[in-house]
Amino acid sequence: MIVGCVREIKESENRVGLMPTHAFEYVNAGHTVIVESGLGEASGFPDALYSDAGATVVDSAEAVWAQVDMMIKVKEPLESEYPLMRAGQILFTYLHLADNAPLTQALVDRKVTAFAYETVTDSQGRLPLLRPMSEVAGRLSIQQGAKYLEGHYGGKGILLSGVPGVHGGHVVIIGAGVVGMSACKTALGTGASVSILDTNLDRLAYIEDVFNGRVNTIFSDEHNIQEELKRADIVIGSVLIPGDKAPKLVRREHLELMEKGTVLVDVAIDQGGCFETSKPTTHQNPIFIDSGIVHYCVTNMPGAVPQTSTHALGNATIRYGLEIANRGALEAIQSNEGLFNGLNAYDGHITNAAVARSQNFEYNNMKNTLKG
Repeated sequence: MIVGCVREIKESENRVGLMPTHAFEYVNAGHTVIVESGLGEASGFPDALYSDAGATVVDSAEAVWAQVDMMIKVKEPLESEYPLMRAGQILFTYLHLADNAPLTQALVDRKVTAFAYETVTDSQGRLPLLRPMSEVAGRLSIQQGAKYLEGHYGGKGILLSGVPGVHGGHVVIIGAGVVGMSACKTALGTGASVSILDTNLDRLAYIEDVFNGRVNTIFSDEHNIQEELKRADIVIGSVLIPGDKAPKLVRREHLELMEKGTVLVDVAIDQGGCFETSKPTTHQNPIFIDSGIVHYCVTNMPGAVPQTSTHALGNATIRYGLEIANRGALEAIQSNEGLFNGLNAYDGHITNAAVARSQNFEYNNMKNTLKG
């Protein structure tokens, strides 16, 4: 199979879908690798490392798209890339289709075989390709939240850690998954007080045990969310429904409960966001203020730390990518249930039930296709 990777064109996105060491793994397995020149510069990988790994380096993204059977990326294709996709081509990347109707339609129209990192599962139903970026985003959510608490950004002017004789800030985390857990660790490390809300009592019990009672674990319902918002300095939104839109757990009327200058960090923004007032922002313009509340809604948070993120993502994706390349898409999904769950589009159909529901597309169950 011919495997390729191009530079990301999303604003301030410097992560790389394929590292030189993993390009070598594909070459060593008998595949051809083609990459765009300059692919890895921002993540510390000059072209020479790809050439040394056995990859062919070409001058343009168009040349890569035109030749490869499988394109490995980090972020979803943008509109200018839609015409470069072709029928039967395999796309292996983050897609987040639940809030992206144009891309969903383009994948259907162009009959692309699209695997989404965020819906691939392991044998225990976890999300192994989403996890590394969730860990990065969770840590960054506290780092960014603390920065935008500064008064000149419109924040309260609170130092999250506090100082001797002055209490620190209070962090409220909605969602106790991987993002929430990572945010919790980082927030505690600053010296802030932390509350975390979830509907999964077993997960809350686990967090209570891991952090030895230093975190307030609270069942997530309307009353408790409102009470926590009243005393929050930073609110982290980290609720995930795989493949589907995030629920709006903080609504516009809730902004009135919070003190002016409170910071909302919506880590779920790729899936539409879990705050009603959220709208996508970029690393160049990361925040906006609505009703006196600072909103940070950057859609590619881990792109701020591309070297760390690229290594973490590549280490997670390489074995799945090799399986697709070695077996082909259909054989791979037949032998690997996790990759079956990762397939979002095939031959003009949407093959993930949550994506189909969120975008009002007909759902095509690939198990019926495979049987036929």
